[in-house]
Amino acid sequence: MIESLFDGVAKELIIGAVALGYMLGGIPFGLVLTRLAGYGDIRKIGSGNIGATNVLRTGNKPLALATLILDSSKGGIAVYLASLAGDAPILPVLAGVSAVIGHNFPAFLNFKGGKGIATTLGTLLVMAWPVGVASCLTWVVVAALFRFSSLAGMASIVAAPVYAWFMYYVPNHELVAYGAAFLAVLALIRHRANIRRLLAGEEPKIGKKKS
Repeated sequence: MIESLFDGVAKELIIGAVALGYMLGGIPFGLVLTRLAGYGDIRKIGSGNIGATNVLRTGNKPLALATLILDSSKGGIAVYLASLAGDAPILPVLAGVSAVIGHNFPAFLNFKGGKGIATTLGTLLVMAWPVGVASCLTWVVVAALFRFSSLAGMASIVAAPVYAWFMYYVPNHELVAYGAAFLAVLALIRHRANIRRLLAGEEPKIGKKKS
């Protein structure tokens, strides 16, 4: 069944979608912005992550918001550009998934990147906006209730393939669900340390600086 998704799609387009997504996703906006703002290397602050949550630990909320927007945009732009290549629905999915992989494992940073929540949500918003909106609302609700960014992020991404599978009115909803399921597994793997800290009661809450 998986092979049938690629039927009639030129290999060049497939390779192009993957390469485009990975290159866009690998741009380390958190690292660039914190250096420009004079905070040095964000990888030496807090959790060492290059994402918006760790940027927030600098205390600079506008900078964290800018990182969030830019990291989210990477996935969305990759999906949009891939959709211009033709009518093959697999191309935007490949580009979006590759953007998240690029964010998590950027060649620019020796394959040590972020955890991909913002990039995944941006990908979903453009790939299938009802799924993206539902996932973002899940993040907001869980974050408001428990005040853990990591828990909210994991909940929003794990819920995404479920939303996609049952949103029959979304074009190619099954394909979106497959892509979202892969990203959900990847998110859980990337959050292994957060899961251990949550279980141990040691995970820092939103807005708390981590030394």
